[in-house]
Amino acid sequence: MIWTWPTRQSASPWDDMDRLQRELNRLFEPFSRGVQRAQGEFPAVNVWVGDDTALLTAEIPGVDPATVEVSVKDDTVTLRGSREAERPAKGESVLRQERGAGAFVRSFALPFHVDPATVTAQYRYGILQVTLPRAEADKPRRIKVNAA
Repeated sequence: MIWTWPTRQSASPWDDMDRLQRELNRLFEPFSRGVQRAQGEFPAVNVWVGDDTALLTAEIPGVDPATVEVSVKDDTVTLRGSREAERPAKGESVLRQERGAGAFVRSFALPFHVDPATVTAQYRYGILQVTLPRAEADKPRRIKVNAA
């Protein structure tokens, strides 16, 4: 499609600029989706937070759980790993390839500090589940008020 400047009279010159911006966005949309996916959509993650615990689940099918690294520092949890690229067998060619491959790193800030010694992680059916207990020192304490 070749874009040409409209010959009709616009209500405002900004209308034409808005139209041009929409056309450019539409033109580059397929490329931006690929970049966005590569920069951080993998793995897909859910995080739930309670008073004393956070639960993080990540979809990592095709990733060897032995190669996944979960680290915690203060109130931040980080996932690192990689998924190997699938190679076609000899004599085969790729018809369609949508699943990404390569290294990933995702970090999430929690609303409280985590006790790294009590963090647990389980991997089942392609889902990583990380339980992140709140640090004892970070838990609110009720202070008893004494009458004088």
